[in-house]
Amino acid sequence: MKKTPKTVFITGASSGIGLATAGYFHEQGWNVVATMRHPEKRHTPLHEIGLPEILHLDVTDETSIYEAVNQTTKKYQRVDVLVNNAGYAVYGPFETTSPDQIRREYDTNVFGLMAVSRAFLPIFRNQKGGTLINVASMGGRIGFPLYSIYNSTKWAIEGFSESLMYELKPLNIKVRLIEPGVVKTDFYDRSLDRADTSNLPDAYAGIIERGKKTLGNYPNQKGTDPEVIAREIFRAAIDTGWRLRYTVGQDAQLAQFFRRLIPEEMFFRVMEQITLYPLKK
Repeated sequence: MKKTPKTVFITGASSGIGLATAGYFHEQGWNVVATMRHPEKRHTPLHEIGLPEILHLDVTDETSIYEAVNQTTKKYQRVDVLVNNAGYAVYGPFETTSPDQIRREYDTNVFGLMAVSRAFLPIFRNQKGGTLINVASMGGRIGFPLYSIYNSTKWAIEGFSESLMYELKPLNIKVRLIEPGVVKTDFYDRSLDRADTSNLPDAYAGIIERGKKTLGNYPNQKGTDPEVIAREIFRAAIDTGWRLRYTVGQDAQLAQFFRRLIPEEMFFRVMEQITLYPLKK
Protein backbone atom coordinates (compact mmCIF):
# COMPACT_ATOMS: atom_id res chain seq x y z
CA MET A 1 0.00 0.00 0.00
CA LYS A 2 1.43 3.39 -1.03
CA LYS A 3 2.23 5.69 1.91
CA THR A 4 0.61 9.10 2.01
CA PRO A 5 3.28 11.81 1.59
CA LYS A 6 3.93 14.01 4.58
CA THR A 7 3.24 17.75 4.37
CA VAL A 8 5.50 20.68 5.24
CA PHE A 9 4.46 24.34 5.45
CA ILE A 10 7.24 26.92 4.94
CA THR A 11 7.24 30.69 5.42
CA GLY A 12 9.63 33.02 3.59
CA ALA A 13 10.10 30.61 0.68
CA SER A 14 10.76 33.13 -2.10
CA SER A 15 14.55 32.91 -1.83
CA GLY A 16 17.51 31.78 0.26
CA ILE A 17 16.98 29.17 2.96
CA GLY A 18 13.20 29.00 2.47
CA LEU A 19 13.51 28.44 -1.27
CA ALA A 20 16.18 25.76 -0.86
CA THR A 21 14.14 24.06 1.87
CA ALA A 22 10.99 23.95 -0.26
CA GLY A 23 12.94 22.45 -3.16
CA TYR A 24 14.65 19.85 -0.99
CA PHE A 25 11.45 18.62 0.71
CA HIS A 26 9.84 18.43 -2.74
CA GLU A 27 12.74 16.23 -3.94
CA GLN A 28 12.14 13.94 -0.96
CA GLY A 29 8.54 13.37 -2.04
CA TRP A 30 6.79 15.58 0.53
CA ASN A 31 3.77 17.75 -0.09
CA VAL A 32 5.25 21.25 0.11
CA VAL A 33 3.30 24.41 0.86
CA ALA A 34 5.67 27.29 0.09
CA THR A 35 4.49 30.69 1.23
CA MET A 36 5.76 34.20 0.51
CA ARG A 37 4.50 37.76 0.64
CA HIS A 38 4.17 38.29 -3.13
CA PRO A 39 3.92 34.99 -5.02
CA GLU A 40 2.22 36.76 -7.91
CA LYS A 41 5.18 39.09 -8.43
CA ARG A 42 8.14 36.82 -7.80
CA HIS A 43 8.96 34.02 -10.24
CA THR A 44 11.07 31.42 -8.44
CA PRO A 45 12.54 27.99 -9.26
CA LEU A 46 9.59 26.57 -7.34
CA HIS A 47 7.36 27.56 -10.25
CA GLU A 48 9.72 25.84 -12.65
CA ILE A 49 9.63 22.49 -10.81
CA GLY A 50 5.85 22.66 -10.84
CA LEU A 51 5.31 23.04 -7.10
CA PRO A 52 1.51 23.28 -6.86
CA GLU A 53 1.17 25.07 -3.51
CA ILE A 54 2.77 28.52 -3.59
CA LEU A 55 0.60 30.70 -1.38
CA HIS A 56 0.47 34.30 -0.24
CA LEU A 57 1.40 34.76 3.40
CA ASP A 58 2.66 37.84 5.20
CA VAL A 59 3.64 36.90 8.76
CA THR A 60 2.65 40.41 9.92
CA ASP A 61 -0.91 39.94 8.60
CA GLU A 62 -2.96 37.44 10.62
CA THR A 63 -5.69 37.29 7.97
CA SER A 64 -3.19 36.07 5.37
CA ILE A 65 -1.80 33.54 7.87
CA TYR A 66 -5.18 31.94 8.54
CA GLU A 67 -6.18 32.00 4.88
CA ALA A 68 -3.02 30.11 3.93
CA VAL A 69 -3.41 27.68 6.83
CA ASN A 70 -7.06 27.01 5.97
CA GLN A 71 -6.22 26.39 2.30
CA THR A 72 -3.53 23.95 3.38
CA THR A 73 -5.61 21.96 5.84
CA LYS A 74 -8.57 21.85 3.47
CA LYS A 75 -6.40 20.21 0.82
CA TYR A 76 -4.08 18.02 2.90
CA GLN A 77 -6.02 17.54 6.18
CA ARG A 78 -2.77 16.86 8.04
CA VAL A 79 0.35 19.07 8.31
CA ASP A 80 3.40 17.32 9.73
CA VAL A 81 5.98 20.12 9.86
CA LEU A 82 5.94 23.91 10.10
CA VAL A 83 9.14 25.77 9.13
CA ASN A 84 9.16 29.36 10.39
CA ASN A 85 11.78 30.91 8.13
CA ALA A 86 10.58 34.43 7.20
CA GLY A 87 13.02 37.07 8.42
CA TYR A 88 14.25 40.65 8.21
CA ALA A 89 17.29 42.45 9.63
CA VAL A 90 18.30 45.98 10.55
CA TYR A 91 21.99 46.88 10.42
CA GLY A 92 23.56 49.87 12.10
CA PRO A 93 24.03 51.58 15.49
CA PHE A 94 21.04 51.17 17.77
CA GLU A 95 20.84 54.93 18.41
CA THR A 96 20.26 55.61 14.70
CA THR A 97 17.71 52.82 14.23
CA SER A 98 14.19 54.17 13.83
CA PRO A 99 11.23 52.98 15.93
CA ASP A 100 9.56 51.83 12.69
CA GLN A 101 12.56 49.66 11.82
CA ILE A 102 12.62 48.14 15.29
CA ARG A 103 8.88 47.49 15.15
CA ARG A 104 9.13 45.87 11.72
CA GLU A 105 12.02 43.71 12.94
CA TYR A 106 10.01 42.38 15.88
CA ASP A 107 6.76 42.13 13.90
CA THR A 108 8.49 39.91 11.33
CA ASN A 109 11.03 37.89 13.28
CA VAL A 110 9.24 37.45 16.61
CA PHE A 111 5.54 38.32 16.59
CA GLY A 112 5.05 36.98 13.06
CA LEU A 113 6.75 33.70 13.97
CA MET A 114 4.56 33.46 17.06
CA ALA A 115 1.40 34.18 15.07
CA VAL A 116 2.11 31.43 12.54
CA SER A 117 3.01 29.02 15.34
CA ARG A 118 -0.22 29.86 17.17
CA ALA A 119 -2.21 29.09 14.01
CA PHE A 120 -0.64 25.63 13.73
CA LEU A 121 -0.62 24.48 17.35
CA PRO A 122 -4.34 23.50 17.40
CA ILE A 123 -3.72 21.47 14.23
CA PHE A 124 -0.74 19.66 15.75
CA ARG A 125 -2.61 19.17 19.01
CA ASN A 126 -5.71 17.72 17.34
CA GLN A 127 -3.69 15.35 15.18
CA LYS A 128 -1.63 14.38 18.27
CA GLY A 129 1.73 15.28 16.81
CA GLY A 130 3.78 17.59 14.63
CA THR A 131 7.12 19.38 14.40
CA LEU A 132 7.65 23.12 14.77
CA ILE A 133 10.95 24.29 13.28
CA ASN A 134 12.11 27.85 13.95
CA VAL A 135 14.98 29.19 11.86
CA ALA A 136 17.05 31.28 14.26
CA SER A 137 20.73 32.11 13.79
CA MET A 138 24.09 31.80 15.46
CA GLY A 139 23.24 35.44 16.21
CA GLY A 140 20.60 34.07 18.57
CA ARG A 141 23.27 33.01 21.04
CA ILE A 142 26.18 35.28 20.06
CA GLY A 143 25.98 39.06 19.64
CA PHE A 144 27.50 40.81 16.63
CA PRO A 145 28.44 44.51 16.31
CA LEU A 146 25.84 46.70 14.56
CA TYR A 147 23.22 43.93 14.55
CA SER A 148 21.81 44.65 18.01
CA ILE A 149 18.14 44.69 16.99
CA TYR A 150 18.44 41.63 14.74
CA ASN A 151 20.37 39.75 17.45
CA SER A 152 17.74 40.65 20.03
CA THR A 153 14.97 39.10 17.91
CA LYS A 154 16.94 35.91 17.38
CA TRP A 155 17.70 35.68 21.11
CA ALA A 156 13.95 36.06 21.66
CA ILE A 157 13.25 33.16 19.30
CA GLU A 158 15.77 31.01 21.17
CA GLY A 159 14.14 31.69 24.54
CA PHE A 160 10.62 31.29 23.16
CA SER A 161 11.46 27.96 21.52
CA GLU A 162 13.31 26.53 24.50
CA SER A 163 10.43 27.30 26.83
CA LEU A 164 7.82 26.12 24.33
CA MET A 165 9.63 22.78 24.07
CA TYR A 166 8.57 21.89 27.63
CA GLU A 167 4.94 22.92 27.04
CA LEU A 168 4.54 20.92 23.84
CA LYS A 169 6.47 17.75 24.59
CA PRO A 170 3.53 16.18 26.52
CA LEU A 171 1.40 16.85 23.41
CA ASN A 172 3.87 14.97 21.17
CA ILE A 173 4.80 18.22 19.38
CA LYS A 174 8.52 18.61 18.75
CA VAL A 175 10.24 22.01 18.72
CA ARG A 176 13.46 22.55 16.75
CA LEU A 177 15.84 25.49 16.46
CA ILE A 178 18.01 25.84 13.34
CA GLU A 179 21.07 28.02 14.02
CA PRO A 180 22.86 28.82 10.75
CA GLY A 181 26.00 30.87 10.53
CA VAL A 182 26.59 33.18 7.57
CA VAL A 183 24.65 31.89 4.56
CA LYS A 184 25.28 32.44 0.84
CA THR A 185 22.03 34.22 0.08
CA ASP A 186 20.63 37.53 -1.12
CA PHE A 187 19.36 38.16 2.43
CA TYR A 188 22.10 40.78 2.89
CA ASP A 189 20.73 42.70 -0.09
CA ARG A 190 17.02 41.85 -0.10
CA SER A 191 16.15 41.61 3.61
CA LEU A 192 18.88 43.71 5.23
CA ASP A 193 17.70 47.20 6.10
CA ARG A 194 20.16 49.85 7.25
CA ALA A 195 19.76 52.46 9.92
CA ASP A 196 19.79 56.03 8.65
CA THR A 197 23.34 57.30 9.09
CA SER A 198 22.88 60.57 7.18
CA ASN A 199 23.00 62.48 10.46
CA LEU A 200 25.29 60.04 12.21
CA PRO A 201 26.98 61.44 15.34
CA ASP A 202 30.73 61.67 14.79
CA ALA A 203 31.32 59.30 17.68
CA TYR A 204 29.92 56.39 15.62
CA ALA A 205 32.02 56.99 12.50
CA GLY A 206 34.76 54.65 13.68
CA ILE A 207 32.54 51.66 14.46
CA ILE A 208 30.64 52.07 11.18
CA GLU A 209 33.90 51.99 9.21
CA ARG A 210 35.23 49.02 11.18
CA GLY A 211 31.93 47.19 10.87
CA LYS A 212 32.06 47.11 7.07
CA LYS A 213 34.00 43.88 7.47
CA THR A 214 30.69 42.02 7.85
CA LEU A 215 29.12 43.59 4.76
CA GLY A 216 30.13 43.69 1.10
CA ASN A 217 30.74 40.36 -0.61
CA TYR A 218 31.69 38.47 2.54
CA PRO A 219 28.46 36.41 2.83
CA ASN A 220 28.53 35.43 -0.84
CA GLN A 221 32.17 34.34 -0.62
CA LYS A 222 32.39 32.72 2.81
CA GLY A 223 28.91 31.61 3.78
CA THR A 224 27.29 28.19 3.85
CA ASP A 225 25.16 27.19 0.86
CA PRO A 226 21.40 27.41 1.56
CA GLU A 227 21.07 23.81 0.37
CA VAL A 228 23.19 22.69 3.34
CA ILE A 229 20.80 24.47 5.70
CA ALA A 230 17.85 22.90 3.88
CA ARG A 231 19.24 19.41 4.42
CA GLU A 232 19.68 20.14 8.14
CA ILE A 233 16.09 21.38 8.36
CA PHE A 234 14.95 18.15 6.71
CA ARG A 235 17.06 16.19 9.18
CA ALA A 236 15.36 18.03 12.04
CA ALA A 237 11.96 17.32 10.49
CA ILE A 238 12.44 13.56 10.31
CA ASP A 239 14.38 13.19 13.57
CA THR A 240 12.36 11.04 15.96
CA GLY A 241 14.14 12.32 19.09
CA TRP A 242 13.62 15.48 21.14
CA ARG A 243 16.77 17.38 20.21
CA LEU A 244 16.17 21.15 20.27
CA ARG A 245 19.16 22.86 18.58
CA TYR A 246 20.77 22.20 15.18
CA THR A 247 23.80 24.43 14.59
CA VAL A 248 24.74 24.60 10.89
CA GLY A 249 27.87 25.91 9.20
CA GLN A 250 31.50 25.70 10.23
CA ASP A 251 31.54 29.32 11.43
CA ALA A 252 28.53 28.79 13.71
CA GLN A 253 29.87 25.51 15.07
CA LEU A 254 33.31 26.98 15.81
CA ALA A 255 31.83 30.07 17.43
CA GLN A 256 29.62 27.97 19.72
CA PHE A 257 32.54 25.69 20.56
CA PHE A 258 34.88 28.53 21.56
CA ARG A 259 32.15 30.33 23.49
CA ARG A 260 31.87 27.28 25.72
CA LEU A 261 35.62 26.70 25.87
CA ILE A 262 37.22 30.06 26.68
CA PRO A 263 36.49 32.82 29.21
CA GLU A 264 33.85 35.31 28.11
CA GLU A 265 36.12 38.36 27.95
CA MET A 266 38.61 36.47 25.79
CA PHE A 267 35.78 35.34 23.51
CA PHE A 268 34.63 38.95 23.10
CA ARG A 269 38.14 40.00 22.06
CA VAL A 270 38.31 37.21 19.49
CA MET A 271 34.89 38.14 18.08
CA GLU A 272 35.95 41.78 17.81
CA GLN A 273 38.99 40.76 15.76
CA ILE A 274 36.86 38.60 13.48
CA THR A 275 33.97 41.00 12.90
CA LEU A 276 35.59 44.45 12.97
CA TYR A 277 38.51 46.00 11.14
CA PRO A 278 41.30 47.02 13.58
CA LEU A 279 41.21 50.40 15.25
CA LYS A 280 43.12 53.02 13.29
CA LYS A 281 46.16 54.28 15.15
